[in-house]
Amino acid sequence: MIVTKDTVIGDILDADRETAVYFLEMGMHCLGCPAARGESLGDACEVHGVSADEMVEKINAYFASKE
Repeated sequence: MIVTKDTVIGDILDADRETAVYFLEMGMHCLGCPAARGESLGDACEVHGVSADEMVEKINAYFASKE
């Protein structure tokens, strides 16, 4: 999976639940909420004051390490 700022959080979690740690680290503790699952990674980062570029890089590195 290749993640972008536009990737929906629910899609990331569905691809690999272990990615939840990255969202929890940024203070996003509402991962089970339907609204959070439907939000883009970029929007979530903006709300939580986190660099979307850094999150995209971290999550893509995680997925690349699983190949």
